Amino acid sequence: MLRSDPIKVKEILKHYKYEQSSLIHILQDIQVEYRYLPKETMLFVARELKIPLSRIYSVANFYNAFSLKPKGKHLISVCLGTACHVRGGKRIAEEVERTLNVKSGETTPDLEFTLETVNCLGACALGPVVVVDGHYYGQMTSLKMKKLLSSSKGGRGNGKNEKDNKS
Repeated sequence: MLRSDPIKVKEILKHYKYEQSSLIHILQDIQVEYRYLPKETMLFVARELKIPLSRIYSVANFYNAFSLKPKGKHLISVCLGTACHVRGGKRIAEEVERTLNVKSGETTPDLEFTLETVNCLGACALGPVVVVDGHYYGQMTSLKMKKLLSSSKGGRGNGKNEKDNKS
């Protein structure tokens, strides 16, 4: 598990001039740095900003963008919205679950992958759609998903969209 670095957190706080009103931005930067909001970091921020820890937890729990659990290096989002669902989105999610041995919302023990299912990714015409590390892959099939996971595991992914890969 990643441990927070007080020096890095102080740099983030300094960037926002220790302004309590910048709490959301501060938490966003911390999450980018650590892929989640570590408890010890939230305690540190509460002390440094002189605000109750409960306020930080309130903000962190209110916004879905924040995570209190460690996330993997690679984030996989599988769309289960109507258009993707009827085109096999659920099968794609099940393939990822089988391959990585995780359920939606979970992270692999090695912190390499986090799987999430979402209601819509805004690319209905390309369904079923999967997003891996911000790259959209349309017209996904179980076979394509296996290949994508295999290339991601080996670090050989080229970062191009599925339509560019033609595999």
